[in-house]
Amino acid sequence: MFLTTSSTYRGLRARFLFAVAAGVVLTACDNTELLDPETSGAPNEVAAAPVEVETAAGRQAGGIPIGMSAQPVSAFGDVYSGAKLTVSPGDIMSKLSAVRSRGGRVVLMLAGHPRYYKDSRGHFSLTKWKDRVGRFRHLNLSSYIKDGTLAGHYMIDEPNDKRNWHGTTVSPRTLDEMGRYSKQLWPALATIVRTRPSYFPSRPRYVDAAWASYLHRHGSVKDFLRRNVADAQRRDLALVVGLNVLNGGSPNGTKMTPSEVQSWGSAMLESSYPCGFYSWTWDSRYLNSSGIRSAMKTLRRKAESRSRKSCRSP
Repeated sequence: MFLTTSSTYRGLRARFLFAVAAGVVLTACDNTELLDPETSGAPNEVAAAPVEVETAAGRQAGGIPIGMSAQPVSAFGDVYSGAKLTVSPGDIMSKLSAVRSRGGRVVLMLAGHPRYYKDSRGHFSLTKWKDRVGRFRHLNLSSYIKDGTLAGHYMIDEPNDKRNWHGTTVSPRTLDEMGRYSKQLWPALATIVRTRPSYFPSRPRYVDAAWASYLHRHGSVKDFLRRNVADAQRRDLALVVGLNVLNGGSPNGTKMTPSEVQSWGSAMLESSYPCGFYSWTWDSRYLNSSGIRSAMKTLRRKAESRSRKSCRSP
């Protein structure tokens, strides 16, 4: 049976309209993904996640990982070998696979934005936090933990800051209970809390690593590092370091200049104690400027010269 010209046109037009409609649906899905609170909130990270390029045989970089929070997977390469990312149960395996293919190492926030684990008054809720982390318990992360692609579980950000938790800090005892729960699910995965080691009055049993991020207002960068390394050693904690490149420059609250990034970052990498160098936070325009990129390459070389080490407690 032959189609008339009119029927042919109607058929083509129908297919065209279907394709347009499908495109609208796909675009809507993409937009939803960009706004999904389960992601890190960095649009270019979401867009860059599906990696389809060839890698250098998936070899991991030597030394300790260096990178940014909310960093796109496409940025792993000659400058960045690590990152701190926020993931959902639906994208964690693809993200880890993409990071591994680029030879990277990441620490992952599994609980997501703090609004998901606060009670009605805005205080931290351990029960809600466990529920959030428990969403990942059915996934087999063992191979990524074993080869170091998954370098740590970033359990919480700034538990010491009352402003984050409606006037009440998250106690060291509660942080250790969070670590205990994480170890029940993934015994070999390092548990990391973004607070300085001095926040713990004594050695925690289930928290492996604390975090020291440098800003100009903290004073001498060498004194800052020396103090935090000593505090970590006294508590048998590993230590993650980094820079607040977007708000930590001089004068206070400004972006760090290339010379500040290179000088202060180099000072932070003089010690062999830190297990990772993760800075805050991804900003493509700032980080892709020639001066900052050059400074970060210098820090990458210094990070690679360190001995490789785990963020598990010493």
